[in-house]
Amino acid sequence: MSTAPDLRVRVDALLTGIAVPYTRPGSRSGIAKHPRSGQVRITATGVDGDEQGDLRVHGGVDKAVHHYPFEHYATWRAQLGALPVLATPGAFGENVSSQGLDESMVCIGDRFAFGSAVLEVSQGRQPCWKLNDRFGVPDMARRVQESGRTGWYYRVPQSGVAEAGDTLRLLERPWPDWSLQRLNRLLFDRVLDPSALEPTLALPLVPSWRRLVERRLQLHTVEHWGPRIDGPDPDQAPRSREP
Repeated sequence: MSTAPDLRVRVDALLTGIAVPYTRPGSRSGIAKHPRSGQVRITATGVDGDEQGDLRVHGGVDKAVHHYPFEHYATWRAQLGALPVLATPGAFGENVSSQGLDESMVCIGDRFAFGSAVLEVSQGRQPCWKLNDRFGVPDMARRVQESGRTGWYYRVPQSGVAEAGDTLRLLERPWPDWSLQRLNRLLFDRVLDPSALEPTLALPLVPSWRRLVERRLQLHTVEHWGPRIDGPDPDQAPRSREP
């Protein structure tokens, strides 16, 4: 196992949200997150008080906690303008907001201490259509995907408590050559080259990512992203939405 570098960042906000009816008929979402004060418990199923609207594709042990770098917000504001939703953390449905840590600096399998909890990087985010409606930008999910500014998920091998202001400290880095940026590019650049894909099967990929890689290797084709990125009926998406 590779020696972990001395990597520490301050968590500026720890956020949760409740699931409510969303923008399209029959949909629900907990994407609107709000900062929590004081100590909050973090377990294998996520941050206490946090909810997801569709447990088929959100939440669960491999998507227990979502981290989104706050420095990405400035880039989005430069591209999209000063949208109200980008004024404060929580726009992307993240539970953890920090500066000084991004997809190029985080590797699959990294373990971090956060308060008395331990968080393990499980996968990058595959953005969905709810971002389109959240931002009032019809192709927002596609923009997030193509930019690589996706954020990432943690599983929680050790439950504990943490709060905003605590340090996220790297404990272990078993796969130093496999940043999330590198994995994102394999996934979202539609790579089919077996020499690039086959090494990922040695990584601790979540089941859905492993199936994706195996299908590409077997079928020599890229999966269809339309339902995830565009949603069930993009014509029903509103043009703007308050945070």
